[in-house]
Amino acid sequence: MVTRLCDLAPSYIRSIAPYQPGKPIAELAREMGLEVNQIVKLASNENPLGVGPKAYAAMRDALEDIARYPDGNSFALRDAVSTRFSVKPDQLVFGNGSNDILELAARAYLAPGAEAIYSQHAFAVYALVTQAVGAKGVVIAAKDFGHDLPAMLAAINQRTRMLFIANPNNPTGTLLGKDDLLSFLRQVPKQVLVVLDEAYDEYLPDTLKSESVDWLAEFDNLIISRTFSKAYGLAGLRIGFGMAHAEVADIMNRVRQPFNVNSVAQAAAVAALHDEDFLVRSYALNQAGMLQITQGLTKLGLEFIPSYGNFVSFRIGNATGIYRRLLEHGVIVRPIANYEMPDYLRVSIGLFAENARFLEVLEKIVEEAK
Repeated sequence: MVTRLCDLAPSYIRSIAPYQPGKPIAELAREMGLEVNQIVKLASNENPLGVGPKAYAAMRDALEDIARYPDGNSFALRDAVSTRFSVKPDQLVFGNGSNDILELAARAYLAPGAEAIYSQHAFAVYALVTQAVGAKGVVIAAKDFGHDLPAMLAAINQRTRMLFIANPNNPTGTLLGKDDLLSFLRQVPKQVLVVLDEAYDEYLPDTLKSESVDWLAEFDNLIISRTFSKAYGLAGLRIGFGMAHAEVADIMNRVRQPFNVNSVAQAAAVAALHDEDFLVRSYALNQAGMLQITQGLTKLGLEFIPSYGNFVSFRIGNATGIYRRLLEHGVIVRPIANYEMPDYLRVSIGLFAENARFLEVLEKIVEEAK
């Protein structure tokens, strides 16, 4: 009997379903014979304003030294993040996007025989990084499309090593209240790590932010994951960071690949942290765009999940067919059937004209379907 090469991999690797990213603009242009400038991409929760001016200038300057390896310890960025968030430099871990932070946490603390808990409808990467190290993922049924914290607590057992929580959650946009989250953390056993994924924190008003960074002083088992891919507009550079107790960060850094954050990304991230005006503009645009999209969905009689991110998921009959029709008109949104939400599509908040184009095309498709 001939052994297939794929059979040489562990069974838990072979059974992984690869992550499906949003459809690229160039790919849709080829498929549909469309011009690139005819296409509106509202699928990947990117910042429609693009890159901030300070980050762009820093990127351009960093190219002068691109032939050299980046700073493997991200010294300048470590200093900037440490100052910005009032954490010690040894509490930080940097990664190739916040996905890298999630994977580093899993590689450092999960193993075959261990369990990680996460919610139904939560970010797909939690299951991927758990399965990739041979650990068992325990999925807790969602409550109103969000995390059921009491049920997650009840699922903890002697094999549990980690809990993943997205706040706000992607793809549903739900948000846990800070009091509920703090109470939850105080009930989690100290030997269980809590990974708090706050990729969309910058889109929250100050009154709704969780104050999680302050909680690091109380909870040695807390890991906070953040990204520069969303409000900071650096998705293409792939850069994120984690904040944790120094001992936890040390273990995560031991499994981190050397030079995992490139020099252009490091320079851009430092500059982005100092561009408060761009962050304010990004927040304001998102607030206005969210209102524009949700009012448009309401006008069409479509149900949606109130969102605290830079996207909104809405319910529509024949979601797969509607998604395809939107593509034919040059509008890319995100189908989320793989999140056990087959009747929903997720649309990212774009520029005013992009949002208007989406709503115009969607209305046309809905009318045709009647």
